[in-house]
Amino acid sequence: MGIREDLLEGRVALKPWGDVVATEHKSLPFKLVDCGGAEVEPVCRFLRDIALSGRSPLTVRSYAMDLLRWWRLLQMLGISWDQVNTDEVAMLVGWFRSAENPQRRRSALVTPVNTKTGRPHLAAGYAPSTINHALSVLSAFYAYHGFYGRGPVINPVPVSASRRNALAHRSPLEPVPRMARAPLRQKEPSLAPRAIPDRLWDELFDAMTCHRDRALLAFLVSSAARASELLGLTLDQVDWAGQRIWVVSKGSHVLEPVPASPDAFTFLALYLEEAGLPGQGEPVWRTLRGETKPLSYWALRRMLQRANAKLGTNWTAHDTRHTAATRMANDPHLTLPQVQTVLRHRHLSYTLRYVRTGVEELFDQLQAHFQRPTVEEIRPAAGYDPADMAVVFGG
Repeated sequence: MGIREDLLEGRVALKPWGDVVATEHKSLPFKLVDCGGAEVEPVCRFLRDIALSGRSPLTVRSYAMDLLRWWRLLQMLGISWDQVNTDEVAMLVGWFRSAENPQRRRSALVTPVNTKTGRPHLAAGYAPSTINHALSVLSAFYAYHGFYGRGPVINPVPVSASRRNALAHRSPLEPVPRMARAPLRQKEPSLAPRAIPDRLWDELFDAMTCHRDRALLAFLVSSAARASELLGLTLDQVDWAGQRIWVVSKGSHVLEPVPASPDAFTFLALYLEEAGLPGQGEPVWRTLRGETKPLSYWALRRMLQRANAKLGTNWTAHDTRHTAATRMANDPHLTLPQVQTVLRHRHLSYTLRYVRTGVEELFDQLQAHFQRPTVEEIRPAAGYDPADMAVVFGG
C-alpha cells in the first residue's frame, strides 16, 4: 500500500505542487498553474465554464483551491486526472478526515468550548462541510468533462441515486424527504444560529477602540449585511436621509437596499469626520494606520480577534448576522416575510431557523425555575367536598 495507506490515514501532508493565481480576464478570474507556471488545461476549462455561468470570482477561486488539492494528491499517486476511480476519491476523504488543517492549529491548552460564550472552538481537522464541498466540486468537474466525452467513463464521485430521483420529482411546496447520504458524504450537524446575547454584545461593542470599528459593528448587527457585502460599501451607496445602505448581495450579485439603525449612521458620521471622506468609488471602510487601503476581511477578522483576546470570547463577524436575524425574527412587531426581505433569504424556511429560544435566555429561565420554591398542592381526602375545603382553607 505505501503512500496510499499513508494518505488514507493522513500521515503525510500533500506536497506543494502548483498554485492558484489571479488573472486579469473576467472569463477566468483565477486559474490553476503547475510548478512551471503553465495552465492546467482541464481545470482552467472547467473554471472558465463556471465563471461564464455567472459564478462570482470568489466562487471560482474556491473551486480552484479544491481542485489544486485534488491535483496535488494525484501528483503524489502518479495518476492522471482522467484515469481515476472511486478509490482515489475515498483516499482524499480519508486524508481530509485524518490530516491536520493548518488554518485550525490550536494550542493543546485550548478547551473544546468557550465557557463564556458557550460556543465550541473549531476542531483541529477539516469540517464535514469542507469535505462535502470538495466532493461537490470534484463531482461537478468530472460531470462537466463527461458531458464532452472526456475523463473517466463513470464519474468517480459516488451519488445517491434514490435521493436524486426523489428530489427530481418533488414539488417545491413539499418538505424535503429524509434520504440516505451518498457514499463518502459526511454528516453535517444541524447547528443553532450563533446569536450574541445582549449583555455580551454590549461588552463586545464597548471593546471597540475607534469610531470606525463601532460603526462597522453597528451596521453589521442592524442591517444584517454579510461582512463581505458591507466591506464593499462606497459613499454613494449610503442613503443618509432614508437611513439605509445599498449592498451587492452575495447570492444574486444585485445591488439591494437594506435598512440600518440611526446609531450606525451616527458612528459612521463620526468615523468619516475623523478619517476624511473616501475618493469617488472607493470603499468607505479603510485602514487607519500606514498607507490608506481598503479594509480587508482579514483586517476585520483581526479586529474581532483583538476584542476576543481581551474579553475571553470567540465571536466571529458572521455571528453579527445571526444576532441581527435572531433579534428581528423574534420581534413581535415584525412579520417573517418582512424579516426574510431584510435578510434577503430566497426561501422562508431559512428565516424560520431564527425563530427559536436562545440558549442564554433558556438558561436564565431555567435558573429562575430552579430557584422558585416548590408549592405542595393540598389534596382533600376521599369523602370531602372540594368546595367545602376551599371555603375553609381558601383557594
